[in-house]
Amino acid sequence: MRQQSFTIAGGLVALLLYAGILWAGVVAIRGQESGGADFPLETPDVATIEAPDPPAEMPAAPPPQAVSKSQAVPEQKAGAGKVDRLPARTIEPQLFAVPQDGLAQPLERIAPRPPLSEPKEKPATATMIFRRPVALAAGLIRSGDTTVQLKDIEPEDAEKTCEGNGRSWPCGMVARTAFRNFLRARALVCDQPEENSEKTVTTACKVGNENPAEWLVSNGWATPLPGTSLEVKAEAARSAKLGFYGNDPRDLSRAPLTIDEPPVATIPTPDL
Repeated sequence: MRQQSFTIAGGLVALLLYAGILWAGVVAIRGQESGGADFPLETPDVATIEAPDPPAEMPAAPPPQAVSKSQAVPEQKAGAGKVDRLPARTIEPQLFAVPQDGLAQPLERIAPRPPLSEPKEKPATATMIFRRPVALAAGLIRSGDTTVQLKDIEPEDAEKTCEGNGRSWPCGMVARTAFRNFLRARALVCDQPEENSEKTVTTACKVGNENPAEWLVSNGWATPLPGTSLEVKAEAARSAKLGFYGNDPRDLSRAPLTIDEPPVATIPTPDL
């Protein structure tokens, strides 16, 4: 309690000292203001100031020369020429309203501008190559472990039989033999099928520059699917009685071809 009383008393003493210092400063400032007004203001005597010597006389400026009318006219014409280069343009209010007949022209369609950059080439279709294909039937090919069914034609059975000349003949085997002769172990290049299977794929193929499906239909050894472009070639093969639409091409009842050749002269051998 005593320590708290000492702290409060010390604070009050400090405040009193601070207030006394402020009051002493105020009294000193007021004393300077009241004592400064009694100082006399020293001013110099005007009579004792020596006047400076007057400057020498400046030469008089020459009078302006008179300008003749002949010299003033070209300047006016030159100024007038500048105004003539920017004539005032008259504004016709009727041109800002509905256009008059003959002023409006019909719109003309112009050709589109060429593209700024060359179009990108379409990426080449992914292909599959089958080496040394073997025909299992007309339109059915085996290469390794994959079986390829040609697109746009119906699968043919090698055991298929046809009727011709009043008897049946194994047209499926004959079609397979004809297809094998067409392939001749050449590479088969096929498009990548959308639905790929590990065993059998159905896709469009080429052998060299020929379409094997088109070759089979054109020779009557395959039936095209409905709605394909090969139906026209199938009708042509039917009209020509080719392949399945004709007779057995193995018919050997025809007379053999005879070739007339001159007899070979024999050379006598001398007796030894």
